Amino acid sequence: MMMKITMRNHGRTGLRLLMIPGILLLLFLVSPLVYFFFQLSWSEVPGQLFNSTALNSLLVSLLASTLAICVTGILGIPLSYLLARKEFPGRGFVTLLIYLPLVFPPVISGILLLLLYGPYGLIGTPFANAGLELDTSFTGVVLSHIFVAAPFVVIAARSAFEAVDPALEQVAATLGKSSWSIFWRVNLPVAGAGIVAGLLLGWLRALGEFGATMIMAYHPYTLPVYIYVQLSGPGVPATLPLALYALAVSVIGVGLVLWLQHTNSRQRVL
Repeated sequence: MMMKITMRNHGRTGLRLLMIPGILLLLFLVSPLVYFFFQLSWSEVPGQLFNSTALNSLLVSLLASTLAICVTGILGIPLSYLLARKEFPGRGFVTLLIYLPLVFPPVISGILLLLLYGPYGLIGTPFANAGLELDTSFTGVVLSHIFVAAPFVVIAARSAFEAVDPALEQVAATLGKSSWSIFWRVNLPVAGAGIVAGLLLGWLRALGEFGATMIMAYHPYTLPVYIYVQLSGPGVPATLPLALYALAVSVIGVGLVLWLQHTNSRQRVL
């Protein structure tokens, strides 16, 4: 009996020791956010948030991110399925290419995009000659967002497809369903929650994109670019109210991702 009590006490002591670094990390992550709220000049918040430039920058970010994720979903989900379910030559190399934008410095991503889609680039030159420059435009913003967000969507969707039980596909195949039908009626619905979570994460990544967008399309202002403009001009106090926009959207987006993951895990248990 004494041995059990001693082991239990040791277990609790070990648990407390494990909690200490976790608590320190949480304090490190939360303290800037808490301090931020005490530094806000709340009387100036409405004027900063609701001026036309701030609202337009938020609208540009929301529209560009949404359009970018729609394009990424249409193009990336089929690719994710192939990577998850099919063996083909160069599969590992394709995976490498998808991961590369995740590790590129954002400024480098912007430079690479500008070289190709800018007024002197291979793709950008014909458009520029027609008076439709792809950079310094809403199109440039969308292109930047697609480049940085696509890996999140593809990787998340691939993981969701890999989690689908192959037995479900085998049953559908024995019923005479084609690969196309199995994809639409089995894989896509079962992996749906994980795919949507990946789309939301990609959307949030696009919404917060700064470096590539700054290089590729300084105008029209996205919210991160406008925050940088305010930081370079009026200074830090002018940027603080704008951070509330980013914070609100992030909380909503991450909350939805966590809710989807929780719902999906409960469905698997049941």
